[in-house]
Amino acid sequence: MPNKPKIAIAHLGCDKNRVDTEHMIGLLAAAGYGVGTDETEADYVIVNTCSFIQAARQESVRTLVELAEANKKIVITGCLAQHFQGELLAEIPEAVAVVGSGDYQHIVEVIERAETGERVQRVSAVPTYIADETVPRYRTTPEPVAYLRIAEGCDYRCAFCIIPHLRGDQRSRSIESIVAEAHQLAAEGVQEIILVSQITTNYGLDLYGQPKLADLIRALGEVDVPWIRLHYAYPTGLSEAVMAAIRDTANVLPYLDLPLQHSHPDVLRAMNRPWQAGVNDRLIEQVKAQLPGAVLRTTFIVGFPGETEAHFEHLCEFVQRHEFDHVGVFTYSAEEGTAAYHLPDQLPEAVKTTRRNRLMELQQPIAQRKNLAEVGKVVPVLMEQENPQTGEFLGRSPRFAPDVDGVVYVKGTAQLGAIMPVEITAADVYDLYGRIAL
Repeated sequence: MPNKPKIAIAHLGCDKNRVDTEHMIGLLAAAGYGVGTDETEADYVIVNTCSFIQAARQESVRTLVELAEANKKIVITGCLAQHFQGELLAEIPEAVAVVGSGDYQHIVEVIERAETGERVQRVSAVPTYIADETVPRYRTTPEPVAYLRIAEGCDYRCAFCIIPHLRGDQRSRSIESIVAEAHQLAAEGVQEIILVSQITTNYGLDLYGQPKLADLIRALGEVDVPWIRLHYAYPTGLSEAVMAAIRDTANVLPYLDLPLQHSHPDVLRAMNRPWQAGVNDRLIEQVKAQLPGAVLRTTFIVGFPGETEAHFEHLCEFVQRHEFDHVGVFTYSAEEGTAAYHLPDQLPEAVKTTRRNRLMELQQPIAQRKNLAEVGKVVPVLMEQENPQTGEFLGRSPRFAPDVDGVVYVKGTAQLGAIMPVEITAADVYDLYGRIAL
């Protein structure tokens, strides 16, 4: 029996895309393939791509071109494959297959067909698949951290966003399925589970006829994992029931990632997010009342078509008034296939960049004050890395989500993968510094 080909996987894009990557690795490993990250030794390189905005597409294309120049057999999966499908096979001779965002479960079959010399296009017109706890998975995150996808796709049609076209409408997993996978992750020693979907607060609407995030949170309270964190908690479903469930469930962190996108009603309406107009202020005050001490992260888009200087100043005032713990700011990217692509009054890139920089500069002293308030406290920190040269550890407190927020630099003797008490001794705009408090 001939040896099976060696496969490398290059992952690009978001945490939800990462879960797809992890399932592909799990399926290939279960089928007896050797899978790694060393592209030089691989017979095939699977590139799980992102196509959310132009910059992400450029990164995906750059990766594909570099592999093509190295004469690698390329399997293109994910959002770029869903987006451009046959075009990629036509334009990249080294591409032996394209696999859509709802077709990664067929990765073993795709490799087998490619081995016969076939150029494979495995892209469903409408993505419908979502993996559950029965599908093999090999995690690529640091050992104590795992992403748990609770739903896939999105029913909203925000004017700037192409995700529904690439990922389909919302498909929620059952509470029982999610809890079963959470128990599996706990058994593997995971200390932090991060719940992800396109709109976490709409979880269950398609499956149960009404949002069920509050019920899911309470069910996850029975899982033996110290930290559970919510990402992508859109304002639509952030109900009192959800906030009460967070407050009452000991292992669910009072950390809310609320992608608000803007503050001005005119811009929100143009973004096709009118349900937020006038809601944001009330919602944030409600969160602060219901969840005292909650950590609030949000993201904004600046330079949306038609955004005036007055609209932008409204956003600046909004950010200064509410003092978010963490803010991400993106410049608007015109995406073909979205409603906003055809809007008049598109802004120059220089204006977008200037506004992004101004808003980030406004947020920096706020972020620094929030971090300085931690100095003198003893806080739990999840130890994720050790610097062998300095002996210093790198971890995160409940205030910080992986990759998007800051980190805690820790001196002293610590155990990797454990949550340990740390006395915070210093802070800057983004990070905290401390020592083990034992």
